[in-house]
Amino acid sequence: MDLEATTLPLLFFVFVLAMLLGIELIAKVPSQLHTPLMSGSNALSGITIVGALIAAGRQESGTVVTILATLAVTFAMINVVGGYLVTDRMLEMFKSKEKKEDNE
Repeated sequence: MDLEATTLPLLFFVFVLAMLLGIELIAKVPSQLHTPLMSGSNALSGITIVGALIAAGRQESGTVVTILATLAVTFAMINVVGGYLVTDRMLEMFKSKEKKEDNE
C-alpha cells in the first residue's frame, strides 16, 4: 500500500473531525464573545491566505493545486474582509453618541 492511499483518508478524517469540533465549539460561544471570536477567525484566514499564496506560487505545482490555492485565497479574503466589516460595525455600536457626532 503506497503512502498516498493511506494519507488521503486520514486527511479527510482530520478535516471532518475539525469541522464537527468547530461547529460544536462555535455553537457554545455566548453572543458577547462573537466579536473576539471573529477577530481570531480573521487571523486564521490570514494564515490560510499566506499558505495558499505559497502553494499557488510554486513552480512545480500542477494545475489542480493552482486552482485550489486560488480558490482558497478567494474564500479566505472574502472571510477576512467580511469579518472586519462586521467587526467594525459591531464595535461602532458601542461608541457613545457624542463621539459619533464629533467624527461626522
